[in-house]
Amino acid sequence: MKNLTIREIAEVWKESKRPYVKRSTFAAYMLTLENHILPFFGDMDYLSEQSVQSFVLDKLKVGLSVKTIKDMMIVLKMIMKYGVKNNWINHAEWDIKYPTSATTAGAIEVLSIANHKKILDYIKENFSFRALGIYICLTTGLRIGEICALRWEDINVQNGTLQVRRTIERIYIIEGDKKYTELVINDPKTHNSVREIPLSAEALSLIKPLMKVVNTGFYVISNDIRPIEPRTYRLYYKRLMTALKIPAIKFHGLRHSFATRCIESNCDYKTVSVLLGHSDISTTLNLYVHPNMEQKKRCITKMFKNLGKK
Repeated sequence: MKNLTIREIAEVWKESKRPYVKRSTFAAYMLTLENHILPFFGDMDYLSEQSVQSFVLDKLKVGLSVKTIKDMMIVLKMIMKYGVKNNWINHAEWDIKYPTSATTAGAIEVLSIANHKKILDYIKENFSFRALGIYICLTTGLRIGEICALRWEDINVQNGTLQVRRTIERIYIIEGDKKYTELVINDPKTHNSVREIPLSAEALSLIKPLMKVVNTGFYVISNDIRPIEPRTYRLYYKRLMTALKIPAIKFHGLRHSFATRCIESNCDYKTVSVLLGHSDISTTLNLYVHPNMEQKKRCITKMFKNLGKK
């Protein structure tokens, strides 16, 4: 029997996958297929290591990150595995190389302590519901989709906590010749992303009076039955940073800033990981725990003291 092409296998694979993944995940798969995998591999009926390595190098040349390319590789492997299972294609082993320079992680974007405080102080003095969302992100580490999806009912002022129960995002949908975007509300990113986070006393002092007058079914940052979508909220955030004359960092830098302040305050890594909703503590360690020379010196000194040395 003649092997099927990747395009033919992908057509069947995607329909087998659709019932078992979130709509946002499925939409991401379709984008990867349409924009990257099918234009390169669509007419092939065997995925040689040489062709896959060539694909990786091409994507690196146009500036895509190693993480983005590895995500594409996950989709390609799923399609091949599905094809092999149905005897439509032969299995191929790959040992893909990523240039060292490309795999070096860039420094994460973090606010300085002074600018972190400046934003919090400004919001306390210039309250708005949209600004409150920035305040919450800087003091809890919420992702942008999580703060946009936060409702007043998710905040418990008696316990002094908020619950992360959902996320919101705009997804790009491809259905045959139809292409469109849709705003969707989903469960959070992973099982660990469903979490309860304590609010600071200062945050509670801002929120408590509001709880007496708001509709608990409304979204926090819009204070309306309709949410503000992440793209719109990013624009608001950029304007706020410009008004405060704070160097531009991505919205996700607020989450990085929260985590960095926790680590700087000697919070234990496991607790920080749980607060952030990471599925694995190694994610927290890799992103935020980078001992400086003074910490390294103290470590060596402690080791020698334990040896009875000076």
